[in-house]
Formats: sequence, structure tokens, C-alpha cells
Amino acid sequence: MATDHGSQSRTRLLPPALRAPVEGRTWREFGYLLLSLPISAVLFTYAITTISLGAGLLITFLGVPVLAAGLAGCRGFGMMERARARGLLGLAVADPAPARAKERGLMSWVGAVLKSGVSWRHLLYAVAHFPWAVFAFVVSVTFWITGWALFLYPLWQWVFPSHLDQSGIALYSEAHGDGFYLDTPFEIGVTSAVGLVLVLASPWVIRGLTSVDRLMVTGLLGPSRLATRVSELESDRGVVVDTAAADLRRIERDLHDGAQARLVALAMDLGLAKEKLTEDPEAAARMVDEAHGEVKTALQELRDLARGIHPAVLTDRGLDAALSAIASRCTVPVTVEVDLPSRPAAAIEGIAYFTVSELLQNVSKHARARRASVDVWHTFDRLMLQVTDDGRGGADTAAGSGLAGLAERLDAVDGILVVDSPAGGPTTVTAELPWRG
Repeated sequence: MATDHGSQSRTRLLPPALRAPVEGRTWREFGYLLLSLPISAVLFTYAITTISLGAGLLITFLGVPVLAAGLAGCRGFGMMERARARGLLGLAVADPAPARAKERGLMSWVGAVLKSGVSWRHLLYAVAHFPWAVFAFVVSVTFWITGWALFLYPLWQWVFPSHLDQSGIALYSEAHGDGFYLDTPFEIGVTSAVGLVLVLASPWVIRGLTSVDRLMVTGLLGPSRLATRVSELESDRGVVVDTAAADLRRIERDLHDGAQARLVALAMDLGLAKEKLTEDPEAAARMVDEAHGEVKTALQELRDLARGIHPAVLTDRGLDAALSAIASRCTVPVTVEVDLPSRPAAAIEGIAYFTVSELLQNVSKHARARRASVDVWHTFDRLMLQVTDDGRGGADTAAGSGLAGLAERLDAVDGILVVDSPAGGPTTVTAELPWRG
């Protein structure tokens, strides 16, 4: 294991151009192009045969189910192609929605397959990929074999004088034996250098060819943009519902454990004070005074709770004043810079407020920072937020912290959260929200 690790480390020291010909990625992509030709030939033959047969039989009842069976077979081949792209190209393409029949029965299934755009896109892939696979196979194999053959020419040049009755590779030759042969040490060296150039260029040629395959697999064998967007919206809706439910549970818990408990205790104290009012006025006065303090505390808790739901300063004066109020409550000095041409939509403004509020709470609790800053600005159609601190760093959305939940909330409204927090700091968290004025 130590030897393998050392060889990998030495390989990493090479620049990418020299490392590419021997990288596993290059060999996997080359293998993908080699497999594409026989697989595409089978798929093309199947698609043309079944679709032609189905189209020819449309004058009879059999044509429709044969056509549907051909499309279903293309979908099966598409599943195999997605798996091949995942294994050799590292391309993860989600499975498209299956053809769902409204009712049970053969004809209902046939209708669902024929009406599915996914089925016809798989057929288009089966037909269009074959000529591309032929071209990619020829180009990649030619570059790969020619490059390595010329690069290693000094090692096998002896074959020509020993077995082929000529001194080397012939650039041109005539029937009576005249010609130009690469047989001198200089010519052999130049040939090897040309081969080295082709060897170094081959991985990038292969990478360019497989990029077309990536586009075809993603565009024709994956879910459509509309279906992907619908799935994203459904996921975002689930996040919004879960977030709203969590907020309601938090508000209920705060009311039950805080203000409600104090008000119940206050009612009991006032009841006892009323009973003692005639017997012991001084004790009753002390109890009323204590109840007055409890009222103040309950009112403060209700104000804090209302501020947590939606602060009045945000509604009345906007983000600048609201963020300044948050900054004043932070445990470290915070500078706030807000540069907005106008106020965004109330929903976006509220999300921006709570995003900065949670980030500053993280600074207070975890960052061990000496100072922090908040910058808010508008660019194109986006609202940008950036919170920076000089703390210990190490914040990560993948660590299951509050940042992960914050990223999900922003994603629910087409927002983005980017965290740059190396160990030792500083930490910069940038949030991007859609601008809806």
C-alpha cells in the first residue's frame, strides 16, 4: 500500500498534459468509445428493424403494439447506456419517468408508451448515436494506435530490415524499390517525437469525443428539463413544508414553555394575592409586585418571539436597519454595508434577514472571532449576501450543521449558499437569492 501511494504521489507531480495518457480516466473513456461501436450497431439495427416492421404493419392491428414494443426495447437499451456512462464516464444521469398507463391492460400500456416523449427520445438516440459512434471509434483508435506506434518506433524499427526487406517506415516508395524510408537515427528520433505529440494529444481528443456522448446521454436518455424542474419544485415544496412545520413547532414550544407558563404562574399569583388582599395587604402587595415583574418578562419573551417570526423593524425600515439591529446584538463587533437600489419583495427580504441572523448566531456561538462584517448588494437579478469573520474556520455545509439546513432553505427559493472556511479561518459565507422587486 505504501508503494502504491508513493507512485500515485509521484504521478500527481507530473503536469496534467503528461499525466493524461496513463490516467485511469483516459483508459475508461477510450474503452467507452471502443464499446460504443458494437453496442450502437446492435441498438441501431434493433431500432430500425422494429420501427420499420411496426410502421409497415400499421395497416393492420399488429403494427401499433409492435411499434410500442420497439420503443419499450429502446428504453431498455437506454437504461443500459446510462449504466455504461455512469461506470466509464462518471456521468450520473437520473432515470426518466416510466410510461404510466392510466388503466390496466395491454392497450393502455401501448398508448402510454407511444405518447411518452421519453420513448421517442430513446429512439432518436438509437438512430443518431450509431453514425457518431462510428466516427468516434475511427478517430480515437487512429489517434491512439498511431501515436503509440510512432512513439515506440525505436523499439520495433528492427522489424523492417529483419522481416520486411526494407529499412524502415516508407513515407513513399516505388515499384522498383526507390523511396524515402525513416531509417536513420535522426529520422527515427523525429518519428518518435511526432508519436509523443500524438500520444499527448490523444487523451484530449478522446475527452472531446466523449463530451459529445455525455451531451447525447444527458439530453436524450435522461429526464427532460421540464420533468427535472418539476422534480426540483416538488423537492423544494417539501423543504418549504418541513421548514414551516419546524417553525410552527418552535413557536408552539416557545409559547408553551415561555410566555404561556409565565402567564399561568401570573394568574395563580394574582389569585393568591386577591385572597390575601384583606387578610395580609403587605403580602398581597409583594405578590402583585412580583406579578408585575413576571408580566414584564412575559412581554419581553413575546416581543422576542414576534421578532423571530417577522421583526417590525424589517417591515418598517428595510434590511439596512434590521441587519444593523441584528449586528448590535452579536457578541463580536460587526460592520454592516447595505447597497440596494430599492427594497426586494417581502418574502425575499425576510429570507435574507433570517439568513444573516443565523449566520451571525453561528459567529457568536462557534467562530471565536474578533470581528465580522455583513455586505448586501444587488447585481443583475440577484440579491447577494456575504458574512465574513476572522474566526477559527472549519465551517462546512456537509457536516450536518445548521448551514446544511440554511442551504436547503435557500435552495427552495432558487437560492445558493457558498461556504469558504479553511481551517484556521477566515470564514466567508456568500448567499445568493433571486431579486423579486
